[in-house]
Amino acid sequence: MLIIGEKMEAKEAMLLNPLQLAYAGDAVWEILVRQKLILQHLNVHNMHMECIRNVNAKAQACYLLKIRSLLNDQELSIVQRGRNAHSKHPVPKNQDPADYADATAFEALIGYLYLTEQLDRLGFIYNEILGKEMKHAREEKPES
Repeated sequence: MLIIGEKMEAKEAMLLNPLQLAYAGDAVWEILVRQKLILQHLNVHNMHMECIRNVNAKAQACYLLKIRSLLNDQELSIVQRGRNAHSKHPVPKNQDPADYADATAFEALIGYLYLTEQLDRLGFIYNEILGKEMKHAREEKPES
């Protein structure tokens, strides 16, 4: 994975607003999903549709549910901070507020791991979620 610039120390990353971590994590997760789709040799339209299915609040909320038990204390702390973060704009109309909060938490975790260059850990989480084939974890979320 491409890293440009200096590694951010964990203490410095923990001082960032969780929405800043989520901002980075959103971009990182989307590029990981897009890379996976390119390697599947799909046409552009199908890649776009699969990307949408795997990079949205509901899918990311399901991904967080799937990996939560694998997270260490520091990662759980980042997730909690991300989930509790409030942006100045409202939740999009088509999104469940709980899913949106969990997606922000997931993105904050991904952003933290990327910015602190914990790439082995990021790879582990990626593989737990997407494995060898693109999966639609959002379909696995139990209805509440």
